[in-house]
Amino acid sequence: DWNVTARLQTPHVRQFTEDREMTAWFLLDLSGSVDFGSSDVTKLSVSSAFVATMARVLTRHGNRVGAMLYGTRVDTVLPPRLSRQHVLNLMRLMRSRPGDDGRGGGTSLADLLNAAAGTIKRRSLVLVVSDFISQPGWEGALSRLAQRHEVVAVRLYDPLEMELPELGLVTVEDAETGEQLFIDTSDPA
Repeated sequence: DWNVTARLQTPHVRQFTEDREMTAWFLLDLSGSVDFGSSDVTKLSVSSAFVATMARVLTRHGNRVGAMLYGTRVDTVLPPRLSRQHVLNLMRLMRSRPGDDGRGGGTSLADLLNAAAGTIKRRSLVLVVSDFISQPGWEGALSRLAQRHEVVAVRLYDPLEMELPELGLVTVEDAETGEQLFIDTSDPA
């Protein structure tokens, strides 16, 4: 500290202790598309494991964790807290997520991101955990959220979503809208 050193004629060093307390928010997409999985592991179980691990690590270091759960709309807002019991409550809410309300319009991540922008007031770490299978238009809401907060997008995907195996003629159904298509998987088009 140059001012104190000049005044007292002896060197003084000022040590700062960084305030590490931060608030983290999980924006969780729990729509029908996260129930998909090509093996024994679904995207929902991967999401649950990720959220449990990150929430516990954050709360163990003195940070508060909150969450917004999205099924077909923002169903639950869990205010930020610090305890292990709070993390367990978040896991319970993820497992018992509400069912489809009959809207059948699919996922709109823009609704979740806009709700988060209106709810989260203090600068926070925001983790968006989703498969990003959504109606278009969420990119602008994500960029507006990133202007105020530190945003990390965590994409859930399954290898079977990237490449369809040749199974012949099959009927596929959209998990969110219920729309069914009869397709030939051996046809590249």
